[in-house]
Amino acid sequence: MRILGIETSCDETGIAIYDSERGLLSHALYSQVTLHAPYGGVVPELASRDHIRRIIPLIKQVLTESSLLPTDLDGVAYTAGPGLIGALLVGAAVGRSLAWTWQVPALGVHHMEGHLLAAMLESPAPTYPFLALLVSGGHTQLVQATAIGQYQVLGESADDAAGEAFDKTAKLLGLGYPGGPAIAQLAAQGAADVFTFPRPMTQRPGLDFSFSGLKTHTATTWKNSAQTEQIRADIARAFEEAVIDTLAIKCRRALQQTGLSKLVIAGGVGANQRLRQTLTALAKELGITVYYPRPIFCTDNGAMIAYAGYLRLAAGQQAPLGFKVQPRWLMSEI
Repeated sequence: MRILGIETSCDETGIAIYDSERGLLSHALYSQVTLHAPYGGVVPELASRDHIRRIIPLIKQVLTESSLLPTDLDGVAYTAGPGLIGALLVGAAVGRSLAWTWQVPALGVHHMEGHLLAAMLESPAPTYPFLALLVSGGHTQLVQATAIGQYQVLGESADDAAGEAFDKTAKLLGLGYPGGPAIAQLAAQGAADVFTFPRPMTQRPGLDFSFSGLKTHTATTWKNSAQTEQIRADIARAFEEAVIDTLAIKCRRALQQTGLSKLVIAGGVGANQRLRQTLTALAKELGITVYYPRPIFCTDNGAMIAYAGYLRLAAGQQAPLGFKVQPRWLMSEI
């Protein structure tokens, strides 16, 4: 079974083809980072227009790289939410139209389910049940996964997601966009223990997150400092360590609470090397196994949508001829 996957939820156009027998055949990704960098964040209308420009050439590219014709495909999967409504409509309209033209089934995929399943594109792949830390620009969630479509959200962010906090903090420190890589690069030059930032919501029970206060604390510290380049780096390191320690503390708590022995990391922040080192050390301490997608599959991509679409299409699910997108779509509603 060969599935074309289309991802256009935000600022990356991702296209891929997944084969149930041969695995991932081809994937292509176009990032809009340079387009949005002057604004310090994603401009929705610009994102939608760029998806329109890129999507068809990228589909042609992955077909060529896979040595396939449209008639060789068995289905089309596209991101139906959550995300920017204009961006989602581009992928959904193109995906549903192509599926109708090619006379194959189509399916709208939940963006975060795609992230959650991205580690299954690797070898060895995790098996159910497992705990997933979904950590990206729009979401920070701890999810217990027992089977495809059977997810329980154990905790989530009450305000800014971790990736959003990275972006906003990078902007207030005068760094580039996206904020995660910019802060990580600067933090590598920072000294440890110069600043100690709070680990929000770790002193109370529960698995929810909150990073808005940490962002404010960082802004206040920067405003009241001498604002040298070294202090900027020291603050970046303190902020990064606070976010990562908070994520690790909540992962430890969730693993102990559920008794699960497998931890899956997904989402753009999952590419952060300090986070990976911290969670790998935690896994060793607890005697569990941690799984990561390769960095290119941590960010938004078509491969994860193709794979998630394959699992659901193979189970007999498909979308009607009409389609809809959901800018807000809880995992509990899948």
